[in-house]
Amino acid sequence: MMRGTDETSRSLFSYVDLEERIPARHPLRKIRQVVNDALVSLDADFEALYIDFGRPSIPPERLIRASLLQILFSIRSERQLMEQMQYNLMFRWFVGLGIDDPVWVPTVFTKNRDRLLTTEMSRKVMAAILAHREVAPLLSDEHFSVDGTLIKAWASMKSFQPRLEGAPPDDAGPGVPPTQDTATDSQPEQTQQETEPMTRPNHRNRNAEVDFKDEKRSNATHVSTTDPDARLYKKSPGTGAALCFMGHTLMENRHGFVVQGDLTQADGYAERRAALDMVHRHSPGSTRRLTLGADKGYDSADFVADLRRACITPHIAQKSRYSAIDGRTTRHQGYSLSQKHRKKIEEPFGWAKTVGGMAQTMYRGVERVRSRFILTMAANNLSRLPRLLGA
Repeated sequence: MMRGTDETSRSLFSYVDLEERIPARHPLRKIRQVVNDALVSLDADFEALYIDFGRPSIPPERLIRASLLQILFSIRSERQLMEQMQYNLMFRWFVGLGIDDPVWVPTVFTKNRDRLLTTEMSRKVMAAILAHREVAPLLSDEHFSVDGTLIKAWASMKSFQPRLEGAPPDDAGPGVPPTQDTATDSQPEQTQQETEPMTRPNHRNRNAEVDFKDEKRSNATHVSTTDPDARLYKKSPGTGAALCFMGHTLMENRHGFVVQGDLTQADGYAERRAALDMVHRHSPGSTRRLTLGADKGYDSADFVADLRRACITPHIAQKSRYSAIDGRTTRHQGYSLSQKHRKKIEEPFGWAKTVGGMAQTMYRGVERVRSRFILTMAANNLSRLPRLLGA
């Protein structure tokens, strides 16, 4: 056999059909089909967000596809996403760009995405995916589980500084020009300072060493200068506290799909409040008897009473002492089944932190982190569809 030559052929024209380049059994094909059908159902919602004149924006459908692609393939930044879309034909095919279509500038993509993907829109995207004709039969409408997890904020412990006390009444603050009397009084002093030699500025190291020993810090007295919405919190006794948010999910127990997501500031009552909000949002005014599985952190008398008033049977793990769950609930076989299935809720949390980039969010502000967290849970649902649907 004759040796082939290693020559680079430079074609003047290229006839590339992106549809033919993607394997027929590739998992992204089923994901793209479900996403496209879901986005078609949201056309009226997209139409209400834009006006009829002005410069055309990035199509909202492509923005959402690109954001889902960034989560599914663990792309750490929008700049890297745009770079990969330059040469990755599969990414172009999934988003809807042709082989010769220009890729967006990263800052333009980010600005358009932040205007579109609010918390409400992320919830609509998740609901549209779950309402798909092939996905809806996989869901349970009676048995659910709930849990929360900590999402580390994009802020360091050195940014957790004492809160500023109220300024005195006569302090006008920076940026306010002085009054006429103040300017006249300070004029001689300024003249005297001009004759003094210039001093060398004392630059402080950006990452200076800080000793936190014997310093008491709490959310009541300190706040992060990087992300004021982040809160100092620890999940359990004996663990270190960190600046974080708290993510919450409501999962159906049949196949473990996340049907509701939320994110709040971290505190000891956030999980129970978010659980009630998600249940009522998912099944508003339901008169059917539902079940809700949860861990011991939800074993509270007022929370259990709220669930019973909402026609929901609390399948909550019992605390060793002073449990609000008694034999009326634990004697049924459904209680043990709920306790078995509720542990699957840790899988979406693990996927979101290892694949979806939510171990430490790069977004700041509870609203932006919440919308990203919900979209990440929607992407987690999409990642499981090819296997469940036999694609």
